[in-house]
Amino acid sequence: MARHLITSALPYINGIKHLGNMVGSMLPADVYSRYLRQRGHDVLYICATDEHGTPAELAAKEHGLPVDTFCAQAHDAQKAVYDGFELAFDYFGRSSSPENRDITQHFARRLNENGFIEERSIRQVYSPADERFLPDRYVEGTCPHCGYDKARGDQCENCTRVLDPTDLINPRSAISGSTDLEVRETKHLFLLQSKLQGEVEAWIDEVGGEWPQLASSIARKWLTEGLHDRAITRDLDWGVPVPADTWPELAAEGKVFYVWFDAPIEYIGATKEWADAAPAGEVRDWKSWWYEADDTVRYTEFMAKDNVPFHTVMFPATELGVREPWKKVDYVKAFNWLTYYGGKFSTSQKRGVFTDAALALLPADYWRYFLIANAPESDDSSFTWEHFAATVNKDLADTLGNFVNRVLSFSKKRFGEEVPAGAEPGEPEAKLGVEISRLLAEYEEHMEALQFRKAAAALRALWSAGNSYLEEKAPWLEIKTNPDGAALTLRTAMNLIHLYAIVSEPFIPASARAMRNAFALPDDTATWATPAEATTLTTLPPGTPFTVPPVLFAKITEEDLETYRERFGAEA
Repeated sequence: MARHLITSALPYINGIKHLGNMVGSMLPADVYSRYLRQRGHDVLYICATDEHGTPAELAAKEHGLPVDTFCAQAHDAQKAVYDGFELAFDYFGRSSSPENRDITQHFARRLNENGFIEERSIRQVYSPADERFLPDRYVEGTCPHCGYDKARGDQCENCTRVLDPTDLINPRSAISGSTDLEVRETKHLFLLQSKLQGEVEAWIDEVGGEWPQLASSIARKWLTEGLHDRAITRDLDWGVPVPADTWPELAAEGKVFYVWFDAPIEYIGATKEWADAAPAGEVRDWKSWWYEADDTVRYTEFMAKDNVPFHTVMFPATELGVREPWKKVDYVKAFNWLTYYGGKFSTSQKRGVFTDAALALLPADYWRYFLIANAPESDDSSFTWEHFAATVNKDLADTLGNFVNRVLSFSKKRFGEEVPAGAEPGEPEAKLGVEISRLLAEYEEHMEALQFRKAAAALRALWSAGNSYLEEKAPWLEIKTNPDGAALTLRTAMNLIHLYAIVSEPFIPASARAMRNAFALPDDTATWATPAEATTLTTLPPGTPFTVPPVLFAKITEEDLETYRERFGAEA
C-alpha cells in the first residue's frame, strides 16, 4: 500500500477557531486520513499551531502574558478542542519548536547560498515611544477608503482593502498608542521569487493538472500576475531568529523570519517533532517522509482558498530554491468559504459558531457530519441553524439512529439479546446485498477522489438502503405469520448496522464505535467491508450477543433552535 503524507493548514494561535476553519482544512484531512488508514495505507497526518507573527504578540499583550506563555496555553486550548472533535493527528506540533527553528534556518542558509535571498534597505514605520520598528499590523489608524478607525497597517477589516502602514490616516502604535511615528530606513531579507517563477510554473505544469480547479486557478492567477520578491524578515521579539552565522548584523538587530516563511516549513518541523517524541524503543524516520520521497510518498494538503497561494506558489518556490530533494505537494484540496447566514465568520468580531461552543452544545459527530456533508467544495456554503437542524434530524436521527434503535430494540424484545438465526436468505436479501455493494463502491470512489459532499451522499444512501429493506420486509408484521422470516430480516439488518459502523467511522467516529460495540463479536478486527461481506451481509453469526446502545442522535427541536438563534444570532 502507498504511503500518504497529509497536512492541513496550520491554525493560527490567537484564539479558538470557528466552524469555517474546521471544515476548510482540519476536518476533511481527518476524514480522509481515517479512510486511508482503514483501507490499509500507511498514513502520517501532521498539523501544528502557527505561532509566530504580529497577531501572536498582540494577543499575548492583550492577555497580559509573555508571548511564549500565551502561545503554550493557546496551543493546549486548541488541541483540547481538536481532541473533542476526534481529529486523529499523528502529531500536532508547534511552529515555535526547536525543530522548526533549525530547519527554517537551514532553508534560509541554502537559499542564500544559491543566490535566492538578498539583503535590501527599506523604509518602515518607527515608534520612538516603543523604541522599535513597527511591522504592518503594529500600526493602526483610519482607513483612507472607508473611514474605519481601527484599520491595520496591512488591511482594513471593514472594507477588506489591502493597505500599507503609511496609507493610514492618524496612524498610531498598536503597542503603546503613540502617534509620534517616524519613517526610517532599515534592512530586511528578501526571497527572490522572481528568479524562481519559471521553475514554479514548470512544476505546476507537471503536477497541477489533477488539482481541483479552485486550487489550480488561484496558483495560475498568481503566476500570471508575476511573482514578486518578498521580504521574509520582520522586526519582532517572537519568531525564528535570523542565524547569526550568515547575517550577523541582522541577527544583532533581533530580526526574525516572517511567519509565512517559517509556517509552511513547520510541516517538516512537526514531522521531526513527531519523530523526536517517539516513545522509548520506537524509531520514527521523519526524513523518509520528506527527503527523496517523490517515488514513495503521496503528499496531500488541505486548506481554505486564502491559503492556496502560499502553498502552491510561495512554499514550492522556497523548496525549489533550496536545491535539495524535499517533497513537494502532489494534490492540493482547496475549499471555498463556509459562511454564517451568508456573511463571513469572523474570529475578531466573534461572528458565527466557534468550535469550543459547538462542542458545548452537541457531540462532535453532529458537527462532523453536517460540515462534511455540506463542505464548501465547488462554491461557498452557508451555515444556518435551520439547515443544521434539518440535516441532523433527517440524516442522523431518522435515517441512521432510528434504524439502529428499532432493529436492536425489536430484536431484543422478540428474540432476546443474541443475533437470531432465522430462515435462509432469499431474494430480498440478495437484492439488498447487490445494492449495498454498489453503494459502497460509489462511496469508495468519491472518497478516493476527495469529493466529500458526494461521499456523504453515498454514505447517506447506504443508510437509506437499510431503511428501505426494513420497510419492505416489515418484521413487526412478518413475525405474526413467519417468525423465522422476521428473525432473518433482523439478522440481516444487524449485519447492516455492523457494516455501517465500519464505513461510517471516517465521518462519525464516536457513533461508529457505539454501533460496533453493540455487538460482542469475537476478534472483530475488520477495518473495511470486503465486497463479499457487503454483498452477503453475514459478518455477524447467529448467537452473537448484542446490547441496545443509547440513542445515537437526539433530534433538535424547535425550542432548541430558538435557543441557538437567540444565543448566536440568526443573521450575518
